[in-house]
Amino acid sequence: MPPRSRSRSGAAAAEPETAAPTGREQTRQRIIEAAVDLLEREGGDAVTTRAVAVAAGLQPPAIYRLFGDKDGLLEAVAEHGFAAFLAAKRIDSAPQDPIEDLRAGWDLAVEFGLAHPALYTLMYSEPAGATSAAFKAGMEILRGRIRRLAEGGWLRVDEELAVVIIHATARGAVLTWLSLPEGRRPPALLTALRESMVTAVTSQEPAVRDAGPAGAARALRAVLPEQTTLSGAERQLLREWLDRLAADG
Repeated sequence: MPPRSRSRSGAAAAEPETAAPTGREQTRQRIIEAAVDLLEREGGDAVTTRAVAVAAGLQPPAIYRLFGDKDGLLEAVAEHGFAAFLAAKRIDSAPQDPIEDLRAGWDLAVEFGLAHPALYTLMYSEPAGATSAAFKAGMEILRGRIRRLAEGGWLRVDEELAVVIIHATARGAVLTWLSLPEGRRPPALLTALRESMVTAVTSQEPAVRDAGPAGAARALRAVLPEQTTLSGAERQLLREWLDRLAADG
């Protein structure tokens, strides 16, 4: 391990050391940014290895060395898009109103897609998108929102089904909006789709106030991993019972 830098008094410096990007990493990032710029300005057909190399001030072989081929470059561009979206997410671990927090998260996803149409389309057309680390991190944020809804008794459906509904409606809203001619985009479309999503996954009142057991079962199931009184086998049995009750709602 290299020695830490010392102050004039001889004490070790307090500031943590951070590794500077290597030349290879800088070149890779430069190529990705050039590809994103071409994609957003001129569309997917403009993103050729030759055009990207010219835009990045490099020779085409540099792209093949770093990305393997054009498909590898496009996967890296999609990952860049997911990382940019993740950086834009606002995370509130204890929102005052979890349903409004759900609306805000959905709106943010749709706004990102409408602001970056070509990039967004690529992100969800690349097969590697679902394996992206940034995509998985974003989905965990969504799961956190859903878990808070379940804990409060607001969730109408199973948590994993809620994930699929919320993600699918946001993605479908963006792609549908972009597919319509500009003069035929109903101003109320996005709000209507968002509210349909909210109605599909949440209840108007917390389920603990209702007579039905399904919502209460979902709420208890959401906090079950945190309790410590039951044994592992007992927790598993209780989860099976709660799953059956939740499925009746």
